Amino acid sequence: MELLRLRKAKIKDVNQIQRLINHFAALDEMLPRSQSELYESLRDFFVIERKGEIVASGALHITWKDLAELKSLVVASSMQKQGLGKRIVAACLAEAEKLGINRVFALTYKPQFFIKLGFNKIDRSLLPHKIWTECIKCVKFPDCNEVPVIIDLKSSPISGSGKAKKK
Repeated sequence: MELLRLRKAKIKDVNQIQRLINHFAALDEMLPRSQSELYESLRDFFVIERKGEIVASGALHITWKDLAELKSLVVASSMQKQGLGKRIVAACLAEAEKLGINRVFALTYKPQFFIKLGFNKIDRSLLPHKIWTECIKCVKFPDCNEVPVIIDLKSSPISGSGKAKKK
């Protein structure tokens, strides 16, 4: 059996994370990320590594005292449908709980993935802080097709047991 290790990202992972993200961004399935953005937010990222190769990543970015964003969730094409995305989400939600953050949102082109994990669709207007600090700078603003989803960890945790599942 292959060893798939979930861990926090390191400096040496940035190029691989960027390649993964920008591959799917070129397919218009997510937004691209620059190296500068990745270095600045590296502490937000979790990765899944297989034989020294990053095969999945995602980040938990704090946006306000009670709110964080799950960003840049990506799984290599060859590794999809194996639960790696769910493992990254679970790690991010567990970290949010440890930090005392009750709500986590994502902007996604694949809302069904998040809905299966307990997230709910919401109106973009419920995220004004995100819209006016980050989205307004995006090349796709205001014609973005990303769907906002959110989970309240106090009432709808990913594991269904009252706590986000830890892996």
